[in-house]
Amino acid sequence: MNNRITRDVYHQEVVKLARTLLGKVFVRMDGNTRLSGMIVETEAYLGIPDKAAHTVGGRRTPRNESMWQDGGTLYVYFTYGMHHCMNIVAEQADEPVAVLIRALEPMDGKEVMYTRRKVAKKDRDLCSGPAKLCQALDITRDQDGIDLVTDSKIWIEDHGIKIPGKNIATGPRIGIQYAEEWADKPYRFWVKDHPCVSK
Repeated sequence: MNNRITRDVYHQEVVKLARTLLGKVFVRMDGNTRLSGMIVETEAYLGIPDKAAHTVGGRRTPRNESMWQDGGTLYVYFTYGMHHCMNIVAEQADEPVAVLIRALEPMDGKEVMYTRRKVAKKDRDLCSGPAKLCQALDITRDQDGIDLVTDSKIWIEDHGIKIPGKNIATGPRIGIQYAEEWADKPYRFWVKDHPCVSK
């Protein structure tokens, strides 16, 4: 695990981290089985001023407490009464900003992912959305607050894959029409033409 991402990477400004994480590999140990996928789509949430963020206006609750922790903390929330979504906290503690992981390219443990995503017909269907990837990797509120720098079950690796700027697309974040002037800000990032990006 010597290619595990270190704390200084997570301490980057949140929009920069959202771009940096593209091409990195998210790892989840399921017993002795390694599940992993390359991050191909992210969204940045800028905290207190961001009307799409769970911490807008300085809101701090038991549900979003992990967003207030140090960079490298996993923030998992439950939405619409049925889906989990996972975020990587950025910057320093008490700067409640995070990167939503929207899509992965499945790598290790795909056979396990298929048992959890029975509707998936192809590899590209396994993790092509924030709720799908949490289902495939069995990420729930139980993993909320995990430190990705030190945890023995969940972390992010750098395999030396660099996504050139010309291959990174940007656009508005998904499903935040309520966020007024923040709704159209280009804080969604994805690998251009990648089949695993959410539709």
